[in-house]
Amino acid sequence: MSEDPRVTRSRVLILAAAHTHFVTHGYVGANVDEIAAEAGVSKRTVYNIYGGKEPLFRAVVEAAIAIAERFSAALADDIAVDDLEGVAERLVGSVLSDRVIPLRRLLIGESRRFPELAREYYERAPGLVLRTLAAHLPHHPGLRIDDGEAAAEHFAFLVLGPPLDRALFDDRVPGDPLDGARAGVAVFRRAYAR
Repeated sequence: MSEDPRVTRSRVLILAAAHTHFVTHGYVGANVDEIAAEAGVSKRTVYNIYGGKEPLFRAVVEAAIAIAERFSAALADDIAVDDLEGVAERLVGSVLSDRVIPLRRLLIGESRRFPELAREYYERAPGLVLRTLAAHLPHHPGLRIDDGEAAAEHFAFLVLGPPLDRALFDDRVPGDPLDGARAGVAVFRRAYAR
């Protein structure tokens, strides 16, 4: 039996409002009444669909994980067609986005309160991206890779490491992170050239 379209619509509105509210106010400062108002639904609707603040927070993180899982599947296709620059650009664009960085900051800050959720996020989002790279980079036609896991870590850090570190502490990342990503791909290609 499919979900009532009104419930589906409310679910989408609540999740969007909750994401913004949690990253703005933090978990402790978040308020279900305010989230309901921002979503344009009643507080009762939020409780009926999600059950409260903690399950709603978990749903926000789960939605982010689902996006990361779809993203990882798309990366494999780019690697197969020798588009490492495209992979790097997608990685930078996705990870340094206005939705991902604030949620990562929040989840890192709440990792003591939600250790299993933080571990799950890591495993199913950044960890999955690394595993995807590790599985597909060794089959790249122009590269010679004996250790896929090490190569994936090298690729990710060369492309994303410094701007991600900066972005986690400061909203203003200097320069164009895509320039650094392209330079990182060039270094990676030289290091792993056949």
